[in-house]
Amino acid sequence: MCLAYPGKVVKLEGDTGIVDFGGVRKEVDFSLLDDVSVGDYVIVHAGFAIQVLDEEEALEMLEIWRKILSS
Repeated sequence: MCLAYPGKVVKLEGDTGIVDFGGVRKEVDFSLLDDVSVGDYVIVHAGFAIQVLDEEEALEMLEIWRKILSS
C-alpha cells in the first residue's frame, strides 16, 4: 500500500534535495519532475518526487491527515 503524504521542498541541489514531512526531513530525487522550487509541496514515492502540488491542495491534504491521525 502506498500513502500520498505531501512534503515541502526545503533544499535543492541539482536533481536531489531535501523534503520536510512535518519535521522529518528526507533526501529526495527530483529528476522525474521538470520544474520544482524550494517552498513547493511534492508527493514522494520510493525516494522520487512524482508530483508537485499547489499550496492550497497540499495544506488541505495535510489537514485531512491531521484529522485521520488524531482519531
